[in-house]
Amino acid sequence: MNQKMLIGELAERASVTARTIRHYQQLGLLGKIEQESNGFHYYTDHALERLLKINVLKRIGLSLEEIQSVIGLYFEEPTMIKGKHKVMEILAGHLKETDQKLEALSQFRVEIAANMERLQRIIDDMAP
Repeated sequence: MNQKMLIGELAERASVTARTIRHYQQLGLLGKIEQESNGFHYYTDHALERLLKINVLKRIGLSLEEIQSVIGLYFEEPTMIKGKHKVMEILAGHLKETDQKLEALSQFRVEIAANMERLQRIIDDMAP
């Protein structure tokens, strides 16, 4: 079924705000949206499916920019495998970046501990 919905109904069904839908529409995340001669935008089940997929992708940590790069792939074929492969690449990048940040934080922690030890020795040497 490809029911036409106004933005309020779509927002309710997708658990997002109308403002969010407009923003996603400006970014091109929803695909082609039909506008009738009366000026109203009408959304289909396809827009709802895209919104629901966007919500999932946001929950797993993708930015809107990253979602822009994959959302179309999800709807190219029924298995959505191309989109899933691209998301795996993005998440692998997130994991690598996280590991690098953790390593940097670990090194920073070592430096802080060393500075604290040095300062404590200076304090101890100054004590009467």
